[in-house]
Amino acid sequence: MLKEFSGYDESRYDLEQKAKKEARKAFIIKVLFWLLSILVSVLLAFCIVHFGIDKTSVVNSSMEPTLSKGDSIVINKASYIFGEPKRFDVAVVQIGDDEHSLYDVKRIYGLPGEKIQIISGVIYINGEKLNDEVKVEEMELSGVASEEITLGEDEYFVLADDRNNSEDSRYTNYGLIHKNEIIGKAWIRTNKFGIVNMLNKKND
Repeated sequence: MLKEFSGYDESRYDLEQKAKKEARKAFIIKVLFWLLSILVSVLLAFCIVHFGIDKTSVVNSSMEPTLSKGDSIVINKASYIFGEPKRFDVAVVQIGDDEHSLYDVKRIYGLPGEKIQIISGVIYINGEKLNDEVKVEEMELSGVASEEITLGEDEYFVLADDRNNSEDSRYTNYGLIHKNEIIGKAWIRTNKFGIVNMLNKKND
């Protein structure tokens, strides 16, 4: 007796349904992976801008001859998130605390807790003469540092490289810099390529 043929293949139907489910699952996974990639990219960009790197332009000539007005520099923010500012670092500091605040660039000399004094153009740290690593003109004015200054636990004494034509921590209208005012370390000069903290050193 011949087997009656109904025209309906149940196994084939099950395979088609399974294939559709697998295709839907693969599509959903692909969409989720795509959304996750976008989220990670956005978070990475946010972290880079706010906690990693930034860019600014030098707004004055106070760091001549190391940096010139208009030089474009990359700021390494992470340097001072995971470490502390060091002596001779070229740092980017924020002047003012409102929407009109500016980024300024200065070199760090006095560190928290230290005593700093400038006598006849010579810098003394805790009573000992400092051997400056930077090629600069001899300072003509000591400003408030003619008397010994004791720095607080989050205070830094900064100087301009153009010592005789610029304002810095020697002057009361500029003052000491607090840790929260330091944006980051001046890292790379991009318009005339150079590693900023390697520029204008005495051993060049």
